[in-house]
Amino acid sequence: MTLNCVVVDDSAIQRLSIVKLIEIHPALNLIAEYSSALETKNGLNSHKVDLIFLDIEMPVLNGFELLDVLNNKPQIIFVTGKTEYAFKAFNYDATDYLKKPITRERFMVAVEKALEQNKLKLDYKEEEGEHIFVKSNLKKRKVYINDIKWIEALGDYVKLVTTEGSLVVLSTMKAFEQELPNGKFLRIHKSYIVNLDKIDRFNSKNVEVGTFEIPLSRNKKSQLVEALNSI
Repeated sequence: MTLNCVVVDDSAIQRLSIVKLIEIHPALNLIAEYSSALETKNGLNSHKVDLIFLDIEMPVLNGFELLDVLNNKPQIIFVTGKTEYAFKAFNYDATDYLKKPITRERFMVAVEKALEQNKLKLDYKEEEGEHIFVKSNLKKRKVYINDIKWIEALGDYVKLVTTEGSLVVLSTMKAFEQELPNGKFLRIHKSYIVNLDKIDRFNSKNVEVGTFEIPLSRNKKSQLVEALNSI
């Protein structure tokens, strides 16, 4: 198990000290280091991150304010020179709270906590089955990812076609696409997103899911071939 992580601290010296500790840990993969919360917010849009080593006291946006504006929050290990923020840190569901200067031993303890939490999360997903919640007919409904066959655009709505039937959800295709896990679905047409695992056959014009034919945009065929080969 490897955790993709980033370091956020306005001090170059402090970032370097944490980066050195990350580099000697076999279960950590450093994705990036950032000198400000604003830089971090933009960077997280293009990287899948499991863990952030986050300084609290930074200019413009502090560490807590950064978490307030993040939609998808990875695990957080706060790193600060003060102990007064500890209570607030755990209100943010922090994995751990490290006080500068950080010893190697204390760093290792914090990382073990993060690894354990990630394992529990993965075990839960495997047991429960990966799912999303959607609002249909004024009710929140749990939909298992593996049950979705395809998603179809219906004006201001989308239709989820599943193994159990279909649901109509108020959403744009772009917004709903962002709710789906990476690598399992592909938008093959402006009006269709398909579950790659459900595809039985395809040609230059259509994708077949069971007995249903779904149109395939000409410029999406190579992307579809690449996606299917990577499953």
